[in-house]
Amino acid sequence: MSPPGDSALRFRAANDAPFEDLQAVLGASTAGRCQCQRIVLGDRDWWDMPVAERRLRLHEQTNPDDPGAASTSGVIAYLDGEPVGWVAVAPRTTYRRYTGPRSSSVPWQGRHEDRADGSVWAIVCFVVRKGCRGQGMTYELARAAVDLARERGAAAVEGYPIVAPPGQEITWDEASVGTPQVFAAAGLEEVGAPTVRRRVYRVDF
Repeated sequence: MSPPGDSALRFRAANDAPFEDLQAVLGASTAGRCQCQRIVLGDRDWWDMPVAERRLRLHEQTNPDDPGAASTSGVIAYLDGEPVGWVAVAPRTTYRRYTGPRSSSVPWQGRHEDRADGSVWAIVCFVVRKGCRGQGMTYELARAAVDLARERGAAAVEGYPIVAPPGQEITWDEASVGTPQVFAAAGLEEVGAPTVRRRVYRVDF
């Protein structure tokens, strides 16, 4: 990860950057209320949890003083030294909503692999600040997430984009998981279509 600098788009792993920078990206929007915990905890535990506790959990997950945080992280994008984007990427086992027994977001039928395999990482959420959207930032964040997973020893990395059936549209919240085009540009290939709307993209290192 490159440190932030002037007149350039740079990236830092979240546990190598001030937590305030991450909060500046998340802001007070839906992302700020979620604090990237819904996918970590699953709907049941997340739903009634106060935002302050969600924020505390995210701080613990990205804490540079915690050795375990090195494997539970994400990437912050900086433009001209200002934090402008975030992508959550960590071992797939981090995300209970995708790997828990009640998981429906990414059905496991037909997938012959161990859910508890921590060597497979997952890219699960993108956030770009207002004023910087529509400039391809999500594509750059996806590439940075793949680089981080590779640098930290991942055997593979996956993404789970949603596609709109004919005549339907994807909402803003749904688009936060990324699109097939974003993952394809980062070197991932489609390896599954478990539902009408959900796709599984993956690259093995």
